[in-house]
Amino acid sequence: AGAKDDTFNVLDLAEYTKNRPWWRKIFAPSSGSSAEKYNVATQLVIGGVTGWCTGFIFQKVGKLAATAVGGGFFLLQIANHTGYIKVDWNLVQRDMDKAKQQLKFHSSGNKMPPEVKSRVDEVVIFLKKNVILTGGFAGGFLLGMAS
Repeated sequence: AGAKDDTFNVLDLAEYTKNRPWWRKIFAPSSGSSAEKYNVATQLVIGGVTGWCTGFIFQKVGKLAATAVGGGFFLLQIANHTGYIKVDWNLVQRDMDKAKQQLKFHSSGNKMPPEVKSRVDEVVIFLKKNVILTGGFAGGFLLGMAS
C-alpha cells in the first residue's frame, strides 16, 4: 500500500569509456588530482620514471643539438675564413640594434597576455594538486640528465 515505484537509469560504463580517448579519461577536468587516485609511493614511482626518461632523452637530444649547432658554426667560420662567405658586419650591427630596440619596447610593459596568464594559472593549479608526482618527476628528470 505505501510502495513507491523507484526507477533507476543505468549507465553502461564500458560503452561510455569506449567513446572517450584515453587522455580524457586521465586528464579530464573532473578526473581530480593524482593524489586522490594513487598512493604516495605510486605517485613517486610514476613521476620518477617519467622524469628520468624525459631527462635522459633531453640529455641525448641536447648533445646532438649542441653538436649540430657547434659543427655548423665551425663550418661557417671556415667558409668565412677561406673567402666563400663574406659577412657585412655593419649590417649585422644595425640589425642587432633594431632587435635591441624592439626588445626594450616589448619588455617595457611587463604585462603578460591573458592567454599566457590563464595557461600559467592552469599549470600552477596542476602543480599544487599533484605536488608528490611533480616532485618525483623533477627528481627523476635530474637523475636522467645526470646519467
